[in-house]
Amino acid sequence: MTTEIRDYRLDGIYRQRQEGYFMQRVKLPAGVISAQQARGVATIARDFGQGGIHLTTRGSMEIHWLREADLPAVKRELAKVGLTSRGACGGAVRGITCASQGSQGFPALETMARRLQRHFTGNPRFERLPKKFKIGIEADVAEGRHLIQDVGLVLARLEGGHARYDVWVAGGLGREPRPAFLLAEGVDERRIIPLVEAIVTVYAAHVPAGKRLKYLAGEVGEEELRRRIEAQPCAMEELPPVGGLPDNLLPPMDDRKRLEARLFAGLLSSSELRMLADFADSRAGGALMVTPDQNLAFLPANGIDGAAAGRELEEAGFNRVSLPGPTVFRVCPGNHECLAGLAPTRDVARAVMDSLGPEGAKLTWAVSGCPNSCTQPQLADVGIVTSRLVTTEGGQKEPRFDLYRRTKAGLGQKSGEMLTLEELLETVRRLG
Repeated sequence: MTTEIRDYRLDGIYRQRQEGYFMQRVKLPAGVISAQQARGVATIARDFGQGGIHLTTRGSMEIHWLREADLPAVKRELAKVGLTSRGACGGAVRGITCASQGSQGFPALETMARRLQRHFTGNPRFERLPKKFKIGIEADVAEGRHLIQDVGLVLARLEGGHARYDVWVAGGLGREPRPAFLLAEGVDERRIIPLVEAIVTVYAAHVPAGKRLKYLAGEVGEEELRRRIEAQPCAMEELPPVGGLPDNLLPPMDDRKRLEARLFAGLLSSSELRMLADFADSRAGGALMVTPDQNLAFLPANGIDGAAAGRELEEAGFNRVSLPGPTVFRVCPGNHECLAGLAPTRDVARAVMDSLGPEGAKLTWAVSGCPNSCTQPQLADVGIVTSRLVTTEGGQKEPRFDLYRRTKAGLGQKSGEMLTLEELLETVRRLG
């Protein structure tokens, strides 16, 4: 692999399956983006891509179908609205994700996410890592997303004006899923950045290229990994209190009910994103949230009738019965655009939806186009992973699917392996 391609990845750019085209990923701390920034993304997609935006399960936005010659201009246009893509791909600290956008404690989580992104993004000490390094921050452990991060921060309590976090480390999915383990409890927010620095330093020093932190945990064990992290000089450091105005764009929830614009597979057009940005300006204080289920969410501003605003979304074409079945159905781009994709995930997802009965529609679903598991299938009630391609007797290559079921805390367990599409759909029908 050339240096040029690695540099593209550090700028948040991947090559697409289609020759000559690229994908640009945009980092959004805790999935939050202002209406002005959203319009900027919409304009880039319209002017340089093919007018489409993809929302990821980690709260990022992706613009596909970009030409190489336009990549510098795209970066400049992002910068004009205060957005960055540095480290959104490649061996760097990725975007800080959060699935707790509807929690009362979200302003504290968003603030910490923004501080972490500012500290690690573009910092040469934390680039060119062995592989990606993922941080997630959550209000609780209910959905299990802290288990799949290199560092998972879970809000333990607010005390004396400071947030305290339980710190989980060395989790990840992919071909060898491994849940994170609890490294430290009740860590003061002033110690979080130095502690994460210590963890990243150990990762960079002891893990071979192409491996995640979970590899080191498997090789040396949890206690030895803990010892190496605690031996770093910065591990116990406490930064001075942060002064100035709050960092969060979203206010506390109070008793307001969050609104969502549901999208199939996280796909929307530039005109739809612009329309939703205008809606955010007029009804939601000028802020939008990319949810981990690939939708866009809004917190109605004080004085706004949430029910009326919800009807506005419906009248604009969102949240109608165009999405049958489950309210949660995560879908990655698959081989529609992604080089790693082994199956046409959107087609598979629609076939699964058409096969669902009433009971199956009550479950949460995720379809991943390769074993990388970008849609977090092991955290859905039912997860579908395209495990490999098989050459048939007729010389055609057909995908095979593994099925995961999650019925308790932790990661879902494999319940089916090497299923054909028909076998998969028959299993789906039996789920009701």
